[in-house]
Amino acid sequence: MSFSLILVLAFALAVILSSVRVVQEYERGVVFRLGRLVGVRGPGLILLAPFIERMVKVDLRVLTMDVPAQEVITRDNVTIRVNAVCYFRVIDPNAAVVNVMDFIRATSQIAQTTLRSVLGQVELDELLAEREKINEKLQRIIDEQTEPWGVKVSIVEVKDVELPEAMQRAMARQAEAEREKRAKIIHAEGEYAAAAQLAEAARVLQNVPGALQLRYLQTLTEISAERNSTILFPVPIDMLAPFLRRLEGGAS
Repeated sequence: MSFSLILVLAFALAVILSSVRVVQEYERGVVFRLGRLVGVRGPGLILLAPFIERMVKVDLRVLTMDVPAQEVITRDNVTIRVNAVCYFRVIDPNAAVVNVMDFIRATSQIAQTTLRSVLGQVELDELLAEREKINEKLQRIIDEQTEPWGVKVSIVEVKDVELPEAMQRAMARQAEAEREKRAKIIHAEGEYAAAAQLAEAARVLQNVPGALQLRYLQTLTEISAERNSTILFPVPIDMLAPFLRRLEGGAS
């Protein structure tokens, strides 16, 4: 076999191999023929016309992108640093290749600018208390802007909110004052309830004469539980009146 024939066979083999592409299940191949978009092919084995067609692979899996920390001034003029995470995927491979040069970088830039814009319109308390509502708003705005690129943004989550140290100390003092306020309110409510019960008990003792004596005897029983106690038991003078009259009659 001559050397020239070997070269021809090698060149033909190289051309055949260059025209064969394998597209995975999670990928799609966007094919161009002489610069014109042909369409999407795959998954599986793809045969391309040598020197005429070329293919760009696009991953259809969900991509996770960390949005870098952004310095934001909230509506109540508090400077914070916020970062987020974004989950998105390609739903239209043709648009992802034709309409934008790098859809991942473009989505990242849109996410950063939207994060600063949205958080700049809310107050700090709203950001800390209504995180889920803000996440939904971020997802909706970013998804609307990436739709022409064939990109679907499914989830956007605000991860960390870094506050200045002075603001952290102020919030700690506010939380402590709030706890003290609740404690004083609970104590006052307890005192009020106890006073109301005592007033009701006083009315019962006043309206029922025997109740006071029973309460008195109960108190003596509780005191006598201690053996080292000396109890002085006062006897009402009304109970001694009959005996005194008999003594007076006998003396006369």
